[in-house]
Amino acid sequence: MAVITIVGAGMMGSALAFPARENGNEVRIVGTHLDRAIIDGCREKNRHPKFERDFPEGIRFYQIEELEAALDGADAVIGGVSSFGVDWFGEHVLPKISEGTPVLTVTKGLMDTKDGRLLTYPDLWKEKLADCGKCLSMNAIGGPCTSYELVAHDQTQVSFCGDDLEVLRYLKSLMQTDYYHISITTDVTGIESAVALKNGYALGIALTIGLNQRKFGNDTLHFNSQAAVFGQATKEMYKLLQFQGALTLDNLCVGVGDLYVTVYGGRTRLVGILLGKGLSIDEAKAELNGVTLESLVVAERVARAIKLNIEKGTLKGEDFPLLLHIDEIVSDKMKVDIPWERFTYEYSIHTNTVNKE
Repeated sequence: MAVITIVGAGMMGSALAFPARENGNEVRIVGTHLDRAIIDGCREKNRHPKFERDFPEGIRFYQIEELEAALDGADAVIGGVSSFGVDWFGEHVLPKISEGTPVLTVTKGLMDTKDGRLLTYPDLWKEKLADCGKCLSMNAIGGPCTSYELVAHDQTQVSFCGDDLEVLRYLKSLMQTDYYHISITTDVTGIESAVALKNGYALGIALTIGLNQRKFGNDTLHFNSQAAVFGQATKEMYKLLQFQGALTLDNLCVGVGDLYVTVYGGRTRLVGILLGKGLSIDEAKAELNGVTLESLVVAERVARAIKLNIEKGTLKGEDFPLLLHIDEIVSDKMKVDIPWERFTYEYSIHTNTVNKE
């Protein structure tokens, strides 16, 4: 039995406590400074306020002031903060983790740099650790997994990525169950980029749902337009994984699976539908007051980096019509006008060339 400390009592971090505890480990959940009420409720009822199922017996809950006690003796630490907590986690949590302890983060996203690069969160945290002279094994979880379905024990397939296969095998041994299935890979950039890129593209697909609801009513479902944007999203994600230097483009499958899950549920779907119905980005945010919209942050960062690389000639704008339109909607507050014809192409099997329309 190992001791696993989860920092962040949000839905995904808390959901990971289920396979961790059911696999026979001692599990400790630490709330951030924003999770005080959640931890109080978990202590009282042994249930996360967003879940319909009690935690497995034996999980211990800690407030942020008790972080050091919760980390004491931990064999592995899981980071369960949102993208908005990346800097906080790097500054306030990582320095307190014992040297050599493997860290597994579920936070999905990328950070853009002034020179147009897109860095994974594990890479950012490694830089912070280097500044304080500490060495931790930084690993991450990618793949299609919604928290409430993991809690319900729906069959789930994810990938753990990190620099050391032996560490990844150890983490897999701690977490894998008969419903939580884990692949492992050293392609951190590929996995982390794939699952981050899907955020903005899920928003783009959800636009079509809102457009159709505005045109045909909420009770009518149309799938042609969703499929068309899904296909374009996949093509653009492929190009972006190439740009990121993914070790294997097989990781596109991980991102596409995550894209599928995100389109069919969650906050990104909601904001995309509202935009498609005709609301501006400000109006959509107001409608979803209090809802964390990580997808918008990630989409803006990726678009900013891509536009800079288009200016530098590293990338071609015609390869990213969907992403650039999503950025127009989010950053420039333009109305939805999906550039359908820019998704089309001509392909000749005789010349092996593609001509964009």
